[in-house]
Amino acid sequence: MEYVTLANGIAMPVLGYGVYQIPPEETEACVAEAIRIGYRSFDTAQAYRNEAEVGAAIRSSGIPRTEFFITSKVWISDYGYDACRASVLKTLEVMGLEYIDLMLLHQPFGDIYGAWRALEDLYNEGKIRAIGVSNFYPDRLVDLCAFNRIRPMVNQVELHPLFQQTAALETMRKYGVTPEAWAPLGEAKKELLTDPILTAIGAKYKKTAAQIALRWNIDRGVVVLPKSVHTERMEENFNILDFKLSEGEMASLEALDQEKSLFLSHTDPATVEMFVSTLKPAPAEEAPAAEEVPAAEEPTAEE
Repeated sequence: MEYVTLANGIAMPVLGYGVYQIPPEETEACVAEAIRIGYRSFDTAQAYRNEAEVGAAIRSSGIPRTEFFITSKVWISDYGYDACRASVLKTLEVMGLEYIDLMLLHQPFGDIYGAWRALEDLYNEGKIRAIGVSNFYPDRLVDLCAFNRIRPMVNQVELHPLFQQTAALETMRKYGVTPEAWAPLGEAKKELLTDPILTAIGAKYKKTAAQIALRWNIDRGVVVLPKSVHTERMEENFNILDFKLSEGEMASLEALDQEKSLFLSHTDPATVEMFVSTLKPAPAEEAPAAEEVPAAEEPTAEE
């Protein structure tokens, strides 16, 4: 496995396994299969409702806990100091773990500062080995870095060849924040996985277009979290550690950038309203679950 070193000196695998939208009843078996293949980094979230199953697979693997890197995320319904602290302690209980390797704030809305102070304290107490954020655009990230004791160590955002976020990556590097990609394969939208540039480079290395897309992100310093429930795809996504792209090949992929999210913009007021709506009771109707994730929040297909 290859690793990146976070700002606090913690080593993090460059390749992990995401469990977004894997049903709880399937999650433990999928994670166990991923462990068998060789994955040791796993990304879940309170909002995914499968933290317990990830924890169960880790505990039953027979592999020392220290060999795993486990990430989870706090949902906006649990922002604010007290709520965030309680939710992280609940995550530890649900997962059956003594510590979390990386805890992220899932969205850039609500009482971010109260929640961040709770993560700082839990980090200092040793309950969390690293802290970070998810879906924070450059302005929000700089703001958080500037006005807190501890800067985020990771920012998990949408990153793939069709949405390269070059300027955002420059900001992350300036502040010592490691970029991490959700949807590193862009949910295979717009025929990304049959793109002729990716396909041609793949032919040289005897790799698929998906493998080239994943390797491209890793080669520019981005941690990737592909997801699949199929063994053959899990293996394909894992087998990207035996080659690197040349400078010319990296440069050729710059032409694919469409400079626009394939899913949603967190700076769009409508997006903010969508997330806020999940926290407020609908008029004369039963309130939705506070931790409910909007359908467009992250990719729905294999990443």
